[in-house]
Order: sequence, then structure tokens, then C-alpha cells
Amino acid sequence: MYKLSPIWSNISKELFPRIEEVLPPLLEKQRDLIAVLELIRIEDYTGKLNSSSFGRPQKDRVAIARAFVAKAVYNLPTTRLLIEQLQCNESLRRICGWEYRRDIPSESTFSRAFDEFARTDFPAKVHEGLIKTQMQDHLVGHISRDSTSIEGNEKPAPVKKKSLKKPKKRGRPKKGEEPQPIEPTRIDCQLNQTLEQMLRELPTACDRGTKKNSNGYKYSWNGFKLHLDVDDNGIPISAILTSASVHDSQAALPLALISRQRVVSLYDVMDSAYDAEPIKEHSRSLGHVPVVDSNPRRGEKIEFDPAKSIRYNIRTTVERAYSRLKEEFGAKMVMVKGFSKVFAHLMFGVLALAADQLLKLVR
Repeated sequence: MYKLSPIWSNISKELFPRIEEVLPPLLEKQRDLIAVLELIRIEDYTGKLNSSSFGRPQKDRVAIARAFVAKAVYNLPTTRLLIEQLQCNESLRRICGWEYRRDIPSESTFSRAFDEFARTDFPAKVHEGLIKTQMQDHLVGHISRDSTSIEGNEKPAPVKKKSLKKPKKRGRPKKGEEPQPIEPTRIDCQLNQTLEQMLRELPTACDRGTKKNSNGYKYSWNGFKLHLDVDDNGIPISAILTSASVHDSQAALPLALISRQRVVSLYDVMDSAYDAEPIKEHSRSLGHVPVVDSNPRRGEKIEFDPAKSIRYNIRTTVERAYSRLKEEFGAKMVMVKGFSKVFAHLMFGVLALAADQLLKLVR
């Protein structure tokens, strides 16, 4: 990570001392926030926001964007709590970009800005820029892929009634009778689709999902499902949000394509939920080696050979990434409603987590 070393050297040796000349001694959390903001340079991505001559000045959008990163770093569930922190914490307020308390926008202005960030996928684009800038020239050993539950703050969408189908005839077709066609699965269709088509076909409405936890127990929730690709150091490379009911395997192909655009990797490590031949073949077609746990539903469980068994152990990085995202970066309590806003809230957390994990490599 040769690009990170000079950045961290500049932050620790020059930026912190200069800030402490005008502010009280910085707390650890404030230092973390300053380092994250300096690494991601979110102001470089706000040029296209609020480009019209109407509305609040562009400067406010930059400060509000920095404040939403602070919201993720401070693990604050609501914008109201963020504004309260900005009102009473001078250092935090000035780090975000407001000199005086009277400069802090109202809650409605924060809400309108967040709506704009959500509609334009702003935090996702900043995250993409961060990964490409810092990691595109480096070889990633393993991409660990998994999903996690995201509890929503809204009612699940009504379940659509499935149209009644004629029951299939058992046994072989009669002489001269054509066999009934087998409907392709979503994964089969994805093999012939572009990335944009794959993402467009994935359900995104809030609904009910069921998943097994690490202890093998099933649990259910209303909301969404976040899918991540994570590297060996726990840095989120790509993210997709879907309805809670979407099976993990249906996000595997689009995730793989997004990650391929951002980094060069060797191994795709996945649990038994991804044990499908099209997923393995797609991984090989990208020049990767799939390391997928065998699913017993397909017959007797096939154990890994010793080499793959060692590589499969790296998959715990994605579980630790989800743990940090929920416990430290705001993914545990999602108070906004609607797919685009939920995704924006989560991506501010993913962005902060990615920057924090990158900085850990040089601290």
C-alpha cells in the first residue's frame, strides 16, 4: 500500500499538529474521523451536486457530506442525533466544515441533501473511487463473499400471489409428446446478461427474509439483505443491497463483475449457499479459482483438500467486516425508509469502514 504511507505520514505529522493549534486536543474518535475524511477526500466528488444557481451554496453540500461520514464513524442512528453532536461539539463541527453553531443547516436541509445523495448513489460512487484509487494497482489474494440481514424501518411489501401453474406430469413423456421445458433460474439468466441487467432484475423492495446464523439456527427479519465482497484485510471491495428474500447466490455474479472492475484477485471464497455450478464456472471465466463449501443438499458433503481448506479459513474476514459494520458504523440501526435511502445509509458506513481498514495497514 505504497500510496497510503505518504498520506498517513502527512496526516499524523502535519495535519494533526496544525488542527490542534486551533482546536482543543483531539480525542481518538476525532483523529479517526479526520484520517478517514482526509483519505476519502469526499469534497473531490461533490462537484456535480447542487450545480444549479439556486438553493444553498455548494460549500454546504461538502460539509453535509462530511457530516454523514461522521455519522457513520460515530455510529449515530439518526440525523437528529448527528445535529445535536454538531451543536455541542465544537471540534466535530469544525472538522465537518462549520465555523459557528449558527452555520449548521436545519434537519430538513440535511434530509434534502441526504435524499440527493441517495438518488445519485453518491456514497457508493465515493467508495468506488476510494477502492480504485488505493487498490487498483495491487493484487488481492482472496475475495470473500457473503451476505447479512439488514432490518428495515418500514412495512414489508405485500407478497405477490404466484400464478397457478399446471402440475407437471410425472414420468417420461408419451411417444410423440414433447417434454415440458425447464424454466431457467435467475442465475442461468444472469449468465447471458450485462451487469446493468443483472442489477436491474434483482428485487429491492423491503420484504421478509430467513437466514441461518453462524451457529446453524434459522432467524427471520423484515427489511433487506446486504451482499459484500471483502479482501484479505477486511476491506469492502463491492456491495449490493437487495430484498431480504433474495438468495445469497443470486447476487454472486453481479458482485464478482463489480469487484473485477475494481481489483485484480485470484480466489473467490464462498460458503455453501453459493454451491452452484454456474457460479463456479463464472468464477473460472474471470480467471479466478472458486473455493466454495459443499452443500449437503446436493448429496454427500464433499470435503476440501488440505490446500483449499486453509484458503477457506480466510472467509472469516467478511464475517468480521459485517460485525464491524453493524457494531461500529451504523448498519445495525437503519432508521431511513426506502431502498435508495437505506443503501445510501449503509454505503456511508461501508465507505467509512473501507477507509478505516485501509488506514490500519499503515498505522
